[in-house]
Amino acid sequence: MRPIRVGLAVALMLSILAPVGAWAAAAKAPAVAISKESRTKGMADAPALITAAGSDCQLDDARFIGEGTDGKTKVKQAAYEVSCKASEGLILVKKGDEVSAYSCLQADQPQPDGKPSTTRCDLPANADPKAGLIPFIAKSQITCAPDNVRAIGQSPTNAYFEAACSDNPGGYVIVTSAPPRLDKPVAAEPCIMIPDTANVKCLLTDRAGQLSVVDKLGAAAGKPCVIKDGGRGFIGAAQSGKIYYEEACADGKGFILVEAPNGSLAETIPCVEGDAVFGGCKLTDTRQAKTEQAGLYTDLAKKAGFDCAVSGYAPLPGLSDIPDAEVVELACSNRKDGGIGFFGATATSPSGVYDCAHAQLVGYRCTLTKVADAYPALTADLKAVGKNTCTVSESRAVGVTADKEGFLEVGCSDGLQGYMLKYPVKAPTPMVPNAAIVCSQASGIAGGCTLPGNTTKG
Repeated sequence: MRPIRVGLAVALMLSILAPVGAWAAAAKAPAVAISKESRTKGMADAPALITAAGSDCQLDDARFIGEGTDGKTKVKQAAYEVSCKASEGLILVKKGDEVSAYSCLQADQPQPDGKPSTTRCDLPANADPKAGLIPFIAKSQITCAPDNVRAIGQSPTNAYFEAACSDNPGGYVIVTSAPPRLDKPVAAEPCIMIPDTANVKCLLTDRAGQLSVVDKLGAAAGKPCVIKDGGRGFIGAAQSGKIYYEEACADGKGFILVEAPNGSLAETIPCVEGDAVFGGCKLTDTRQAKTEQAGLYTDLAKKAGFDCAVSGYAPLPGLSDIPDAEVVELACSNRKDGGIGFFGATATSPSGVYDCAHAQLVGYRCTLTKVADAYPALTADLKAVGKNTCTVSESRAVGVTADKEGFLEVGCSDGLQGYMLKYPVKAPTPMVPNAAIVCSQASGIAGGCTLPGNTTKG
């Protein structure tokens, strides 16, 4: 289920159905009994009317409500109620040669003056209109056991309903075809995404109720957090259907809680790591936490042999080789080159930091600092294997073989031929080259050298 936009101009069903009340005066009071004659006529006429209305209703029961003449157009009209197997019941209105279908939820809405609807569903199978909406809710792929529902309105192509859920506190607007058909797309939009100024809005849940989903997601996340006053917020929604909430805690921490399209918890992101998510947390002050975290990474990097006074960092996906390690890109205030840190979960877990040039061999590309700032380290690698005349001016990650031999192509600033540097790769241990192969002899390594400065050298 992807989010949809329901802020459309829709005509309320009350105004659409109002003319029916002119001739259905007999239906103003709740029906005590349905006559055999009205059922017989209803069952006889309903199949053709259902087809003419464009409904997919599988007829279960029907009754003839009444007929009359429109006071303005003088066109004869008649109304029927039908119940449908495992679907929403309908009121069918035949006006001349045209047949319109309205769900029982729509038909049962009060009149504009607050009085009960004059055209309502009374068949036993339609006694609980929300039961007919359940199959449409299920098709939308959300989790919602409706305990209160209402019809919002209808456009020429869509019908809009609101559902308040006993197992999902936020509430939804359900959008079906008009008339509602289960063989047509059904979508659900969380009430939290609909502005109070929209003409299609939620009335069965207030904003506080809609934000109470934060409590449910927070409980599923299992993070220690006593939510502070005003600490629940809506951040945004993605095209994937995921919805992002903020949980701000009394201890100053906070989390971004990601709700999956089906209402379950998809992900938890600490606010200190969430700046890239719709601009990050708004209810949590992350400045102190970020400063503390930067200090922690400074200590971890130094312990791993990489002297970096961390001035910026960005969490990254982990490696399958060391699944318990936290992977973080680091920018440093005391050196131009940054690195990719691999920090184990325990004191005995392996840790290490690769500068941004070597990190390419384990699948990471730096974005906080330039790869070129780490070229001096590659120049030192060449010298370590006896190549003393090349100052590295460009590089390319060639790849890693199945037996964990990695290759970096480097170009030289003096215009002479560059090299393929060969490394044993086993993260997060330091990368020490064991060979440097001149480009003229490296054609058998993944097609050879391809950097512009290396392809024309003899």
